[in-house]
Amino acid sequence: MNIVTEISEWQRIRKNLAGETVGFVPTMGNLHAGHMSLCRHARTENAIVVASIFVNPMQFNQASDFELYPRTVEQDAALLTAEHVDYLFLPAAKEIYPDDYQIQLTENTVSLELEGLHRPGHFNGMLTVVLKLLNLIQPTRAYFGEKDYQQLLLIKKMVSALFLPLDIVACETVRAEDGLALSSRNTRLNAVQRQKAVDFPKLLNSVMQPEKITEQLEALGFKVDYIADQWQRRLGAVWLDEVRLIDNVPLK
Repeated sequence: MNIVTEISEWQRIRKNLAGETVGFVPTMGNLHAGHMSLCRHARTENAIVVASIFVNPMQFNQASDFELYPRTVEQDAALLTAEHVDYLFLPAAKEIYPDDYQIQLTENTVSLELEGLHRPGHFNGMLTVVLKLLNLIQPTRAYFGEKDYQQLLLIKKMVSALFLPLDIVACETVRAEDGLALSSRNTRLNAVQRQKAVDFPKLLNSVMQPEKITEQLEALGFKVDYIADQWQRRLGAVWLDEVRLIDNVPLK
């Protein structure tokens, strides 16, 4: 696997890939089986697979969350190599934001609900960096997990609205054996929290209404940002102490 850290170097490489199908998996690192499933999916559909690791400072609402976000680049590179990823794009923040984030992309409907309501500015940061990465990588297809369902909707909407010449491929959420959606933030859960976290997807999958699920979660010690039925999904965001978890399931 080739590791590319500079935009100018990647742009030279991309010119030489003209005519090849390119699958792209953007990540913030601390990779797990969910990310690997995206890479495998990309490998089945494209001649070249590119992954990126960039912990985007502009989509964190709390400086502490950004600082504590797990960074495991060497481990991540080994996992990507094992999945036969061809290129890892590993840019620095100054490369991605030469304008100091003066130009931002904003969506003014879907981004204001649920996650957007609880994390103001988050989706501006996410959409801006995803647009930059898609412009740089110029993939045939880009792969995103359904766990961040609102994010997925917004990326699809952006690609359509801005006439970007690629396909967005949605991939099912990968879960641990006990049902918890895999997430890089799960590594911040201690053993007691990790055991309790399983109640979150269990209750999302229950036949109870969102209000009742909220009551049950709060009784179990979760702080609930929201449980909502929208876009043919049941979506939720909760806190276990200082760790925030999100998940969603199809509505039954």
